[in-house]
This record gives sequence, structure tokens and C-alpha cells, in this order.
Amino acid sequence: MFKYARIWIPDSEVVWKSAELLKDYKPGDKVLHLRLEEGKDLEYSLDPKKKELPPLRNPDILVGENDLTALSYLHEPAVLHNLKVRFIDSKLIYTYCGIVLVAINPYEQLPIYGEDIINAYSGQNMGDMDPHIFAVAEEAYKQMARDERNQSIIVSGESGAGKTVSAKYAMRYFATVSGSASEANVEEKVLASNPIMESIGNAKTTRNDNSSRFGKYIEIGFDKRYRITGANMRTYLLEKSRVVFQAEEERNYHIFYQLCASASLPEFKTLRLGNANYFHYTKQGGSPVIDGIDDAKEMLNTRRACTLLGIVDSCQMGIFQILAAILHLGNVGFTARDADSCTIPAKHEPLNIFCNLMGVEYEQMAHWLCHRKLATATETYIKPISKLQAINARDALAKHIYANLFNWIVDHVNKALHSTMKQHSFIGVLDIYGFETFEINSFEQFCINYANEKLQQQFNMHVFKLEQEEYMREQIPWTLIDFYDNQPCINLIEAKLGILDLLDEECKMPKGSDNSWAQKLYNTHLNKTALFEKPRLSNKAFIIQHFADKFKMLPALFQDEKAISPTSATPSGRTPLSRAPVKPAKSKMGQASKEHKKTVGHQFRNSLQLLMETLNATTPHYVRCIKPNDFKFPFMFDEKRTVQQLRACGVLETIRISAAGFPSRWTYQEFFSRYRVLMKQKDVLNDRKQTCKNVLEKLILDKDKYQFGKTKIFFRAGQVAYLEKIRADKLRAACIRIQKTIRGWLMRKKYLRMRKAAITIQRYVRGYQARCLATFLRRTRAATIIQKFQRMYVVRKRYRRTRATTVVLQSYLRGYIARKKYQKMLREHKAIIIQKWVRGWLARLRYHRTLKAIVYLQCCYRRMMAKRELKKLKIEARSVEHYKKLNFGMENKIMQLQRKIDEQAKDSRSLLEKLTSLETAYNSETEKLKNDVERLRMSEEQAKNATNRALSLQEEITKLRKELHQTQSEKKKIKETADIYKQETDQLVLELKEQNTLLKNEKDELNRRIQDQAKEITEVMEKRLVEETKQLDLDLNNERQRYQNLLQEFSRLEERYDDLKDEMKLMVNISKPGHKRTDSTHSSNESEYTYSSEITEAEDFPLRMEEPAEKKAPLDMSLFLKLQKRVTELEQEKQSLQDELDRKEEQALRTKAKEEERPRMRGAELEYESLKRQELESENKKLKNELNELRKALVEKSSPNVTAPGGPAYRVLLDQMTSVSEELEVRKEEVLILRSQLMSQMEAIQPKNTMTDSTIFLEDVQKMKDKGEIAQAYIGLKETNRLLESQLQTQKRSHDNEVEGLRGEIQSLKEENNRQQQLLAQNLQLPPEARIEASLQHEITRLTNENLDLMEQLEKQDKTVRKLKKQLKVFAKKIDELEVGQMENISPGQIIDEPIHPVNIPRKEKDFQGMLEYKKEDEPKLIKNLILDLKPRGVAVNLLPGLPAYILFMCVRHADYLNDDQKVRSLLTSTINGIKKILKVDYEEKFTTANFSVRYLLQMQGFMKHNTPRQNEHCLTNFDLAEYRQVLSDLAIQIYQQLVRVLENILQPMIGMLEHETIQGVSGVKPTGLRKRTSSIADEGTYTLDSIIRQLNAFHSTMCQHGMDPELVKQVVKQMFYIIGAVTLNNLLLRKDMCSWSKGMQIRYNVSQLEEWLRDKNLMNSGAKETLEPLIQAAQLLQVKKKTDEDAEAICSMCNALTIAQIVKVLNLYTPVNEFEERVSVSFIRTIQMRMRDRKDSPQLLMDAKHIFPVTFPFNPSSLALETILIPGSLGLGFITRV
Repeated sequence: MFKYARIWIPDSEVVWKSAELLKDYKPGDKVLHLRLEEGKDLEYSLDPKKKELPPLRNPDILVGENDLTALSYLHEPAVLHNLKVRFIDSKLIYTYCGIVLVAINPYEQLPIYGEDIINAYSGQNMGDMDPHIFAVAEEAYKQMARDERNQSIIVSGESGAGKTVSAKYAMRYFATVSGSASEANVEEKVLASNPIMESIGNAKTTRNDNSSRFGKYIEIGFDKRYRITGANMRTYLLEKSRVVFQAEEERNYHIFYQLCASASLPEFKTLRLGNANYFHYTKQGGSPVIDGIDDAKEMLNTRRACTLLGIVDSCQMGIFQILAAILHLGNVGFTARDADSCTIPAKHEPLNIFCNLMGVEYEQMAHWLCHRKLATATETYIKPISKLQAINARDALAKHIYANLFNWIVDHVNKALHSTMKQHSFIGVLDIYGFETFEINSFEQFCINYANEKLQQQFNMHVFKLEQEEYMREQIPWTLIDFYDNQPCINLIEAKLGILDLLDEECKMPKGSDNSWAQKLYNTHLNKTALFEKPRLSNKAFIIQHFADKFKMLPALFQDEKAISPTSATPSGRTPLSRAPVKPAKSKMGQASKEHKKTVGHQFRNSLQLLMETLNATTPHYVRCIKPNDFKFPFMFDEKRTVQQLRACGVLETIRISAAGFPSRWTYQEFFSRYRVLMKQKDVLNDRKQTCKNVLEKLILDKDKYQFGKTKIFFRAGQVAYLEKIRADKLRAACIRIQKTIRGWLMRKKYLRMRKAAITIQRYVRGYQARCLATFLRRTRAATIIQKFQRMYVVRKRYRRTRATTVVLQSYLRGYIARKKYQKMLREHKAIIIQKWVRGWLARLRYHRTLKAIVYLQCCYRRMMAKRELKKLKIEARSVEHYKKLNFGMENKIMQLQRKIDEQAKDSRSLLEKLTSLETAYNSETEKLKNDVERLRMSEEQAKNATNRALSLQEEITKLRKELHQTQSEKKKIKETADIYKQETDQLVLELKEQNTLLKNEKDELNRRIQDQAKEITEVMEKRLVEETKQLDLDLNNERQRYQNLLQEFSRLEERYDDLKDEMKLMVNISKPGHKRTDSTHSSNESEYTYSSEITEAEDFPLRMEEPAEKKAPLDMSLFLKLQKRVTELEQEKQSLQDELDRKEEQALRTKAKEEERPRMRGAELEYESLKRQELESENKKLKNELNELRKALVEKSSPNVTAPGGPAYRVLLDQMTSVSEELEVRKEEVLILRSQLMSQMEAIQPKNTMTDSTIFLEDVQKMKDKGEIAQAYIGLKETNRLLESQLQTQKRSHDNEVEGLRGEIQSLKEENNRQQQLLAQNLQLPPEARIEASLQHEITRLTNENLDLMEQLEKQDKTVRKLKKQLKVFAKKIDELEVGQMENISPGQIIDEPIHPVNIPRKEKDFQGMLEYKKEDEPKLIKNLILDLKPRGVAVNLLPGLPAYILFMCVRHADYLNDDQKVRSLLTSTINGIKKILKVDYEEKFTTANFSVRYLLQMQGFMKHNTPRQNEHCLTNFDLAEYRQVLSDLAIQIYQQLVRVLENILQPMIGMLEHETIQGVSGVKPTGLRKRTSSIADEGTYTLDSIIRQLNAFHSTMCQHGMDPELVKQVVKQMFYIIGAVTLNNLLLRKDMCSWSKGMQIRYNVSQLEEWLRDKNLMNSGAKETLEPLIQAAQLLQVKKKTDEDAEAICSMCNALTIAQIVKVLNLYTPVNEFEERVSVSFIRTIQMRMRDRKDSPQLLMDAKHIFPVTFPFNPSSLALETILIPGSLGLGFITRV
């Protein structure tokens, strides 16, 4: 050993400690200088006697391996450390040790036993996945199927190690994987037996709360198809002593405490039970309750399991009655009379209850519990026994009763698990406790250790055999390996004169004792056998050296063995269990003695021998359960206890055997891949084997250290570690060189970067200094300018202040002078005004006086002159001439005078007005003057008063001056105070401004926060809306998926039902030939998928009519409801037709009355009649000729086969029918043309003379010479009249309807106009914005209403079209009947003589309507050719995509066109049944055609709102197939699921993304010498990523060739990618060797290739990439750093598609491939768990690889016209005709 080598040294606490050499070891050194892991230095002394060095420690890269034999150094400390690392750090409880699975009890529920884990391990090789109990079970199951050999799984370990749980999980695996071959659900019964056996055979011990106190071997039987048929259980060595005694902190069997907990139940009242502390047999341990266990609930589970296994309630009550009797028996007390006798108190209640429950007599029971019977050859003696003997006898009776009850329950369970079907093979599961040794051991411990000794021997032989077979298979020379043989120990126990033999002999002795037996053992084996020892301080005990440890035994504790021997004379075998009194029966003594010849030891030896024979006849698989600590703490590892169990269970022996040979074994390819770095380029050859040989000869000089096999290289212990060291040194040297180069490059780069940075810094510093100088100069100049302007400002301010003062003084002085001057001018102005007014008044007064005097004088003078003139005028007036002169021009004068008078009146009025105004002015002026005078007087008085007041005011001024001085002084004080207050106020204002600024900032901040919160709330609401939308979508998908899963389950049950029905038919046919009957348990759900149940059942069961009428096929409710609905519709249609008929009759009567009043038919009508007559004549001639041909054909060949199909007459009839159908189409078009011509002529021709009309009519009549011709013309005219009459009535009715419609439209338009006006008036009152919105809203409403109206009109028109088509069909039938009648009435001679008048009417070429006609009897042939016999890979590939679907739909359309309900239903039912038959028989080849048949039917019938107008014409008109829509949809879902299963089965073996090294130079596998188990499946070649891509291309091209909808293709691709991602991630989570950095890179590369494929196929939006997100994140998790908290945060944010369990699992499994990588620390994993504790994830570890996304079938209208489809002859459909 060299310096720094790591070794293991013994330690008293942790068994082994790791240390490192500080100094090289040299041979002869007695001390090793070591340093422990905690840093403490130590000198370790070597034992000079042993001359053994401490064991070396494995490299860290090999620590934590799945298989302990893969370790380079195989020894005890390496095994212990590997188990500890896996258990504590990685939380892995399973580890392989060669062929042994080591299972450590975690004392915690782990999520690694679900059905998803079972599915993941199913079909996998044992070495491909991480160690697991399921892997062992799968290996046993595969070897049973491959080798046709029975298997055994041997589960052993201490109490509390988890044996029962491991056996339970193994049985669950078999039940889940294989299923049941019968209807009895045997796997459920096998699992249901566990609660029963646990309740009666398990108990709480100090080491385990649910310890199995018996051993059991369960054989699970399988049939030839390897499905479970039944099971059988064998039990070994029940611990009967626990019934009567429990140690401290232990309990009796669970069933007793379950009974006590359920004592309050009504059915248990008669058992007289109570609390568990009341009974002696349940209170001795002092621990009647187990934490976390409800005994009452467990009782319910036990009873439920009993019911499932067929134990009826009466038997259950009998069991509980016996168990309660045992409890009461334990409370029976004894009273000692003397030393040799005892008695039971009278009417002892516990004994009385026991007797009532067991059905025995009280007196007899009380007597025989206190007495014993001694039988000799001649006499029988009854002898009393002591109290101690009576108690022992009571306890022995209780144990015997419980043992018999236990055996009865086991037998009943076996009966329930037994199957009538023949068992082909079985897998046995042995659950037996391991080696046990206590301070005080009983006979049961002795038997347990004896059984373990036998099992260890079988185990050693099996391991040695496997090693030998491996060497021989690889052609490795081998020598015998020395291993521990425990045959001497077994001989010591079971051989002649062995321990058991001497014990049996001592039991048969009348006076046998413990001392005599011990002396016999000493005399026989002491000092003769090294395995038998005698303790120093005891003369009764002995010690046996077992393979695991020493076992000390006291013979006194073997009383259980002797208690039931023939000489014990206890009442255990003689206690009567009936109410009959006990009578000595001598005749039965011999039989009883024969039954008791075999002791317990002999019986156990025989049963053990039988078990070993069974195990030797099977292939064993070993599971060793380890108990990590005695405190039941989860994930706590006690090294001492673990090592003790490892030594006892044989794991270390396996290690020793492996280490003795070549433990490390690698294939040549693995070795080459791992150690390619140690080879030079010239050493690499094409032959890998030779390359490995050449390299190993150079690396390892000692050839004994390795051997070359056929396929593997075998290495001695330690050689792998040596090779790893060389590889690590080589890689380390390469890393140093790489680091040197990279560091030089980095330093060079760093220097250049620093130099560049220095230059940059200098440049910026110099620039900074220059800028500082420029700044200083600018600041100096700026300071000078500032000083200049500041000084100027001071001077200017002083000047301005002086100037302002001067201006203020001047302004006050000038104002004072101006005011004085103004007052003076004001007084003068006012005086002038007064003088002006006074002088004016005086002048006016004088003027008025003078004017008045002048006027008076003028008046007097003028009066005098007027008088004189008056006198003259009077004289002149008296004369005539005067009058004449006077009258001359009088009128003019009068007019002039009148004008003058008027003018004078005007003048007088104006003068009067002036006068009035003057008077008013005068009066007002007078009043003013008076007022002025009065005011002057008042002002004079005021002046006087003012003089007096001035004196008083002067006095007051004096006082005020004094007050002014006081006020000024106060003002100064106030001013000072005001200044102080102002300063304080300014300060306060500044503070308030600052606070206001702060408040504004806070306000802005609050506003910003409010806005941010509003944004956040908006974002949150949007996110919530998005999440709710996603949740709704998820709920929809979940609901859809739930429905599709139910549909899948229904189809599975349907197939199961069909299989059972076939089996039932077969069984009925075998048992009763010639008689058939249906299964009475026919599922009513069958009718949900088959609507023609009567037809189907008539085909399947032809003899059903033999049954009574009431036992016929069950009523098809869907068919009944459909018929009821159809009847209702027909009644409504009948009523409507009746109303229409009545209305037409009334219209016909009115029309007829009007027609009688009209004149005769016009000339145009006669022309039409003649035209129609000529056409009918030509038609009649054709028909007569055809009839003659038909008659000739019938006359010429009168054989009976003439009219048969294929005969001449038959062909003629077919031709006739074809021509008639063609002519019918032509006649339809001609009727329309004639109708249009007739209407145009009636409008154009004016009424003519009736004489002309009659002449034309007579001419036409004369042309018709033949009576038959006249009759024919009459009939034609009659039909024409009827046709015209019906047309006229129709036109009149349509005219009336149009009038009514127009009136209604006018009314609606009026209402609409009024409403528009109201809305316009309302809108004008609104503001402009609201007006626009209201108008838009109104327009939207209007358009919506118009759309609704148009849709209603469209529906009405559709109804009208359908009604007209029906009428047209009726008319066509009438025309056919009419023409046939005419053909029968016309003789052949008339056809020849009658001239032909052809009518030139334009005709169209025949158009096909997209329908196919077939006969009812050809329907099976149609289904057979289109569905059953169609080969998608053959004929269908070259056809139009979906052609069978189009053909089927065209046939349905024709049946709908004929209104043939029976035909439509029959065709659809046959199609559905045909598709179902394909799915059951050969769905891999034929699902495609059926799929598209169903989808096209769904499209054409179910999605009319998306159809094109052409497709709407192709829709069905008479039938609504809504009831079939769900059936077809469900069938399509089944086909899709079938498709997914097919793709999954093809892809499953190809998904090897982990196994393939697709990146050149990246090795993701660390070959560790793992010995992989053989697989039952032969190697199918290696699949690569290219294989998957090629298969995906094949899938995609196939789907495209068959015309699959693109959206459906996307869903299929998404499902395939989900399967790839789920399977790959599950493999990653279950394979520790695949969790490495290089594997993460490889997975990401492979995923990128798949993404590239999606891009090439334009499928990136299909959602397939998202399904790979968990796998991508797992690969990223393998590659990211995993050290710091920042790394943990990055992982938490990155891995959102992985669950917490998956993240933790990947981190725990992370395994470095090279020494440069580091493991993930436990603290980092805990940090991840703490950060993600708030995430609500599913606890499920694996992804559900069987999950199928809910499928949605999109609708894409077909652009193909049905009438253009041509049917190829390759389909064999010549019996159908295009229509």
C-alpha cells in the first residue's frame, strides 16, 4: 500500500472506519500511520499473527453500485458502506448482491410500488433497471415462461425487516402482470388472503409492529398462457406460545385485539368481550394499542377478506366464538387444595362463558382441567394435578385450540384459492423469518434456526452452481472454490442420534426429564463435534455453532415439544368439543396413540424436508430483508445491527464466494468503450477482443489477475480499481495539459484585456484632467463676470432706492399742491355756475314780462282791426254778386282753409307742447332755485356749526397726536413682533412647502403604486382568466378522456363478453350437441352499439325461436324510442297532409266553378294538346315495339330458365327498366319546358273566334280515325287538363301566399319605419359619441335580425324543396303506372299502323346524382369487399383516399332517396358490425379503412353547418341519423385508441434513447461489471434513434397515404411523442447508471433530432414538442450545476414540468461517470425540497406511459363531388349501379 491509499479499519461503534495512509507501507512495518476522515491522525497497530493488512477502499466512482458484486474490492466494509450510501444518501432500499436482492426496511411509505412502477418493470431484464422486488418477480415470471420450470422466491430476514411486505408486493406483481385465467378473480383472492393471515398469524414484537409469527410458502399457479389459476398456502411453525404469553411491550395475535375493539358490535354481544386489558392473554405485554393502527377498522378489513374468500358469516361467527372462548379460558383461575391438587371455584364465570361458547359441559370441563388420566395396559387411573400443572394444561389447551383453528383457516383459504383449471406451473413465495438468537431461546427459535441452516445450505449450493455455470459458459478454467459447508451443523440437528432424535427418544420415555436429555447430548456430541459446546456455568444448557452465530439453548424451555407428546397426559388432545359427557373409550386409544407418535420436531423436520424438495425442484430467487435499526426510525442506519444481519442472511458468504474467483466481468465492447483512453491509435484494431487482449497484457502484467472468456473479460478483485486508477491518472494528466494550455490562453487574454484597459484608463484620466483645467478656467472667468454683475447690481440697487425715495417725496408734494389748486378751481367753478343760473333766471323773467306786454298790445290792436274788417264783410255779404263772387272758388278756398286750419291746429298743438315743456322747465328751475336757497341757508348754519366743531377738533387733534405717539411706539413693537412672526411664518411656509413636496412625492408614489397595482391586478386577472380558461380546457379534456377511457373499458368488457360467450357456446356445444342457447347474463349495454339487435341475434342464434316469446332478445330501448319518435312524426305529417288535401279540394271546387264560366280552350291550348298527343303517340309506339320484342323472346325460348336472372327475358327487362328510368328523367325536364312554353303562348295569343277554334278542333278530330287513338288522345287531354289544373291551383295558391307575404312585409316595413323614426329621434337627442355607438348597436341588431330571418327562410325553403321532391316522386310513380296501363291496353297491331310524329324537344345528357344502387341481398358482399377483405397495404393504397367511405355513403344516400328505412338501418348496422369485427380479428391491417368510413359518415351527416352548398345537396333528406352519430363517434374513438396501441407496441422496443451513443466521443455508460440476468426475449438487434425516426416516417407516410385528416395526424404524432418521452423518462428514473452528465447531453441531442423531424413535417404546432418537456428538463437537470443556493433556485424555476418526487429522484440517482464529476450532496437536495415545498404536485413518481390524450375529430369539408367518383374494378363491386 502506498501513501494516500484509503483503507478500512475496525471500529467498535460504526464497525468500520475509513482512513488514509500518511506514509507508504513496507513489509515488516508493525504500525500504519493513518488519518481519519474527521482529520484525526492515528497509528494503527497490525496483528503480527494474522499478517493481514486492512481492506482497501473502493474508488468513489464505484461507490453506490446497484450490484455489490460489481465492486472492485469485495469485503465486508465495502458492502456495508455501499449499502449505507445507497440507503442514506440516495434513499434506495434495494441492492443486488449477485443473485440476492438485499432489501432494507425504510420504515416509511415510499411511492415505488404503484401500478406505473409495475408496468415499467414488466418485460425488462433484471439488470437493466434499478434493483427492486418487482425486478426479482419479473425475472421469476420470465424464467417460468422461458424455461418451463417452476420458480421460488425465498424471502427471509429478522422480525421487522419487511419480509411480509416484500412477499406481498411480489404477489401483487404477479397478480397485476399475469391477470386471471378464470372468472373467479384469483389474484384478488390471493391478495385478500394477506389480511386474514396477518390478523391470525402476526403480532407486535419489540422489533416490529406487524411481525409474522409463522412461516408460509404460497404457491401461485399459472396455466399454459401464464395467467393465475389459483394458489396454495403451506404454513410452518406457528408461534403457539404467544397465545398464552407475551413479553414486555409485545402483543398477542392481532385478531384478539380486533375482537376486543369490536366488542360493541351487536353481533358480538353474545361473545361477552370487553377491553383487552381485561383478559389475561392480551394484557401481559402491557402494550394493547399500536400507534396509528385502528383495530376496529382492521377487523372490518379482516371480515371483508373472509367474505371475499368465501367464508360465510356463520363460519366467521364460529371463528370469532372460538377466539373469544380462548380469551375467556385464559381468565380461568385455580385454587390450590394442597401441593398435588387444585380446584376451580363453583360457577366460575370465565369457565362458564368458555363452556357456553365451545358447547361443552361445565362440570366435565372443570373436572378435567384439574385432573389427568393415566392409562395402562389393563387399567385407567384419574389423578389430580397441582395448580401449576393445571395452569400449564390450560395454556396447552388454549394453544392447541388456536393451532387447530389456524390450520382450519389455512385449509379454508386454500380451498378458496384452489381452481378447477389445470395448473401448468407455479411460482412459490417463501416468507420465513431468518436466524434468531436471544438471551432466552425457545424450541421455536431452535426450529427457526434449523430451517435457516437448511436454506443457507441450499443457497450456497445454488450460488456455487451459478458461478460454475458462468465459468463453463465462458470457457474459463476454474478450480473448486472453498466455501462454508454447513452440512455438519445440519447433521448435528437432524442426523441419527442428533439433537432432534434424542429429543424424540426422551419424549417417549415415561419419566423423561430435561437433565437426562442434556446428559445424553453431552455424552453423544460434546468434544466430538466442534459445533456443539457446553457453557461453563451450566449443566443443562448447550450451545450450537450455526453459520451465522452461536445459539444457546436450555432444555427446560423445550416443554412445548414435550407438552403434546404421547406421554404428557394433558387434556389438550382429549378435551371434548361437544356437549356429550367424556367417556373413556379404549377402542380409540390405539388410534389416538398412532396419531401422536410424531412429535412436533419430527413433524417440522418432515415438513422442512418437503419444503426443501420443493425448492430444489424450482429455480430459486433470494430476497434478504435487513432491519436498519431497532427503533423503527425512518432512514436510520445502524451499522452494528446491519452487519449482524448481513452475516446471518448469507450475503457476505455470497460476496466471499464471488471474491474467491473473478468477481468483475465486463464485455469486450464495454471494456473498449471505458478504457479507450488508455489505448493508442495503433493499438485499436477492428477486432475488439484482440484489441482488449493487447491492451490488458500491457496494463496488467500478472496474467492470473484476469481471464478472457468468449464474450467477457473476467478480473480478480481489485483489478478494476487498478484500471480505474490508471484511467484517472491518464485523464488527470490530460486535464492538466488542457488546463495548462487553457490557463495560458486565459492569462494571455487577461493580460491583453488589462493592457487595453490600462490604455483606456490613461486616456480617460488625461481627458479628465484636461476637462478639469478647462472647467477651472471657465469657472474663473465666470467668477469675474459674476463679481462685475454683482457690484453693478449693488450700485444700481442703491441708485434705484434713492431715486424711488425722491420720486415719492415729489409725488406727495406735487399732489398736495395740485389738490389745493383743484379745490380753488372747484369753488370758482361752482360760484360761476351759481351766477350763471341766477343771471339766466333774471334775464328770462325780464324777457317774459316784456314778451307778455308786447303780445297783449298786439292782441288789442289786431282785435280792433278785425272788428273793422267784420263790418265790411257783413255789408258785402248782403249783396247777390257778393255771394256769387264769394261762392266762386269757394271749394278751393274751403280746401285751403281746411289745410290752414289743420296746419294751425298742428302749430297750436306744437306750441302748446312747447308751452307745457317751458312751464315744466320753469317749475323745475324754480324748485331748484328754491332748493339752492334752502341749501345755502343750511350751509350757512353748517358753517357756524363747523366753526364750533373746529375748536373741538383741535382739542381732539391734540389728544390724537398723543395717542399717535403711543400708537407709533406700539406699532414699532408690533412691527418687531410681526417681523419675528414673519420669519417664523416664512420658516413654517418653507417647512410646509417641503412637506407639501414630500406629500406630492408620496402622492405621486401612491399614484404610481396604484397604477402598478392596477396593472398587476389586470395582469393577475388576465392570468387568472388564462388559468381558468386552461383549467376549463383541462377539465374538458379530462372529461373527454374519462369518457374515452370508459369507452375503452367498455370495448374491453365487450370483447371479454364475446370471448366468454364463445366459450359458453363451445361448452354448451360440447356438453349438449345440437342445442344452442344464449348467455343469460347478456349485457344490456350491447344494444347501445347494435341497433338491429333482432337481425344480429337471428344470424348468431338461429335456434332462438325455440325459446318462449317472453325470453327473446332483450328490448332495444334506443330502437323503441326511435320508432316511437318516427310514429309521432308520421302522425303529424299525416295530419298536415290531410289539412292540405282539404284545402286543395276547396280550391279545386272554386276553380272548377270559375272554369265553367270561362270560354272554351283557346288555340294555344289546342296546340299544346296536339303537341302532347304527338309525343304520347311516339312513346306508345316505342313501348309497343319493346313489348313485341319481349313477347317474341318469351315465345322463342319457353324454357323455365328464361325468366331467371341472366336469361334473355331478364336482360330485356333490365334494359327496359334502365330505359324507363332514363326516359323518366327526360320527361321531367320536358314537362318543365312545356309548361314554360304554354304560359308564354297563353300570354301572346289573343282570343280568337270560337268558330275557328271549333274548326281546328274538328280537323284534329277527323285526323283521329281510330277509336283507340281517340281514347288515347282523350286520356292524354284529361291528364293534361289535370296537370294544368293543378298547376293553376298551385300558381293561384302561390299568388295568394305572395300577396299575403307582401302585405305582411308592408306591415313589417311600416313598423320598421316607425321604429326607425323613433330610434332616429332618440339618437338626435344623444351626444355625438353616444349617437354613433347607438347607431352601430342598432345596425348590429338589425343585421342580426335579418340574418335570423334569412336563416328561417332558408329552412322553410329547404322544407319546401324536400316536399316538392316527395311530390315529384309520387308523380313519377303515377306516370309509370299510367304508361304501364297504356301498354297493356294497346294491341300490337296498332303499333305498326300508327304513324310517328316526332317532337323536337331539347334534351340534356344524363347527370349522375352521386348515389349508388344495390340490392338487399348484395349487402353482405358489399361489406365484405369494402371492409372485411380490403387490404390497406395492397389495393387501398392505390385508391382514392377514403373511397370505401364515399361508396358506403353513396349507398346510404340511395336508400334515403328511396325512403327505405329498413335498408338504411341494415346497411349502417352491417357497417358498424363489420368494423367491430375488423378490430377484433386483425386491426393492424384493416383499421384504416374502417376509420375513414366512420369519419366520412360523421362529416356528411353531423356537421351540416360547415358544409358547402354542394354537400348540403348530398345530405340525407328523409332520415336523421342522429342516433347513430354517437355510436359512430364512439367507434371512431375505439379505432383511434386501437391505432395508438398498435403504434405503442411497435415503438415500445425501439425507445432506446438512453442506450445509444449518438454523439461521437461522448460515453454515457459506465460499465461496472454488472452481471445482467438472461432475458426471456431473444435479442432483436439494436435499435437506434435512426430506427425511431424511420418508423415515425413510415407512420406519417402511411397516415398521409390513407388521407387522414391533418389535425388527426397531429394528435397521433403528439401521442407517439408522449409515449417516447414518458417511457424514456421512466427508464431514466428507474436506472441509476443512466443518471449522469453525459447521458443528459445525449438525451438533449436525441430530442433535438426529434424536434428537427417535427420541423421537417410541419408538425411543430401539434403539441408534440411540449410532451417532451419533462424529458428535456430532466436532461437539463443532469447537466446543470448542483452546488449553491443559486443553482437550487435555477433548478426550481427551470423544472416546472417535473414533479418534486421526480426532481429529487434524479438528484438522488445522479452518478458521476468520471472522478472529476461530483455527487449531489444531501444538503443540496434538502434545499431543493425546502424551496419546492409549496408546490402542489402529484406524488406519483413515474409518468403514465399508457395515458392516451382525449381525441377530437375535426371537421374538414370534402371538396370531392360524389357524382364524379368512379368505382375501380379491383374492388369487385360490379353489382352496384351509379344513379
